[in-house]
Amino acid sequence: MPLVIPYPVIDPVAVEIGPLAVRWYSLAYVAGLVGGAMLAARLVRHCPEGVAPFESRQVWDLMGWIALGVIVGGRIGFVLFYAPLEYLANPLAVFALWRGGMSFHGGLLGAALAAWLFARSRNASFLSVADILVCCAPIGILLGRLANFVNGELWGRESTVAWAMVFPSAAAGDVARHPSQLYEAGLEGLLLLLLLNGLAFGSGALRWPGLLAGTFAAGYGCARVFVERFREPDAGLGFILPLGSGGVTMGMLLSVPLVFLGAWLIFRALRAREAA
Repeated sequence: MPLVIPYPVIDPVAVEIGPLAVRWYSLAYVAGLVGGAMLAARLVRHCPEGVAPFESRQVWDLMGWIALGVIVGGRIGFVLFYAPLEYLANPLAVFALWRGGMSFHGGLLGAALAAWLFARSRNASFLSVADILVCCAPIGILLGRLANFVNGELWGRESTVAWAMVFPSAAAGDVARHPSQLYEAGLEGLLLLLLLNGLAFGSGALRWPGLLAGTFAAGYGCARVFVERFREPDAGLGFILPLGSGGVTMGMLLSVPLVFLGAWLIFRALRAREAA
């Protein structure tokens, strides 16, 4: 089948100096952290008087906590959610981070725990800290999904759409597939980034703790469940439950609770606003 849009082969290694190889995926993490810190500082300064949960000079302290939470949580989540038997047989492989294997949902739990510890150490509102963080998180998600695309990993299901691509991987096969990484970058990354910051800067949403955190949780959950319909199920897991012509993937299963959590946080915040 002739492809309208060929897959743009890009070297996963951005810079190579002797034995040191810096990959685009690593740069995505760093750029997401730096960009998130800059945006967080601006959000703190934008907060109405008495609402900011911490000072702008404390942003880098917070980002240090979050980076550790994302890495540790993401790795533990991957081990528990996607390959528990494999790592049970070889526990030391858990520490082989250079081989890849990170879970977004695990990283989210790790970041949430880090944010809670940070808030508690400074006697600040956890939900207010979370509201600021979720406005920044889509930057890292956007860059991370673009890095997945560059790496030619986490591809979509077979498709005949005009923009389908053949990914340069033996595991993907010589078939055209959805570029689902770009779908995720657009929905989970760019769209959420614009929505959350539009609410934060344009509607005073930071006044109501949990409103932005809830919007992020519900928005990400819905976007991930939708995109999972086009993304190839995780290798070794496949479909967890049958559903229609396809099935329920692990990504769907982990995202549905986020939708309910987000809806509850939004309801709670709106009720507090009405009572004020």
